[in-house]
Amino acid sequence: MNNDIKVALITGGGTGIGRSSALALQKIGFNVIICGRREGPLKETALLADPQHPEITVFITDVSEGKSVGKLFNKIVEDFGRLDVIFNNAGMGAPRVPFDVLKENDWRRCVDVNLTGTFLCAQAAFKVMKEQKPQGGRIINNGSVSAHSPRPNTIAYTATKHAITGLTKSIALDGRAFNIACSQLDIGNADTAIGSRFKEGVPQASGEIKPEPVIDPDECGRVIAYMSQLPLNTNILNMTLMATNMPFVGRG
Repeated sequence: MNNDIKVALITGGGTGIGRSSALALQKIGFNVIICGRREGPLKETALLADPQHPEITVFITDVSEGKSVGKLFNKIVEDFGRLDVIFNNAGMGAPRVPFDVLKENDWRRCVDVNLTGTFLCAQAAFKVMKEQKPQGGRIINNGSVSAHSPRPNTIAYTATKHAITGLTKSIALDGRAFNIACSQLDIGNADTAIGSRFKEGVPQASGEIKPEPVIDPDECGRVIAYMSQLPLNTNILNMTLMATNMPFVGRG
């Protein structure tokens, strides 16, 4: 193992933004590890890797389970010796139903993956980055424009993404003493399998259903690659990457 090559972990790396980010980091020379619950999509991502750079390593992990996360990070340290970047990308939505009928299990599952999963992975990464030599690293959390403003009937998802903002700022503050930077990328309308509904039409605050513009998830990967190459004395605390004409800024 070449210790001069930086090591990056992408959670939820099998599809969409995670896949684009993994491939973008691999192309600029990172040793890339991707994890998720489904082996098939992860292997598909690995097969897309640039053969001129180190291959992408796949781990099956449930980020909402502490034991599963612990096994992942123990294996990363064993195989690679360090971790320079983690992109906490794994996440999920909840049924788009009125607040008063959202089931407790759906709420808890969304919180477990989006918030607890990000906490567990960030905490494990923080420990590795604090103890390794040279000390430090970068933690990047996938927020959302929902971290700023909700869509109708998305209370579980919106609450978790608002919480990610607090998590990011706390990690950024606590990481100062250990050369650990923490960033948040808030993405709006990426054209992924999950985001395809934007083109078909989604509920607006007015009650109307309207199609919205989208962005290529590869643009998200380019931003993650840029963030990951910054020196650790420089940080993008928060960035919003969005479709230019999506209804986020202003009143619609």
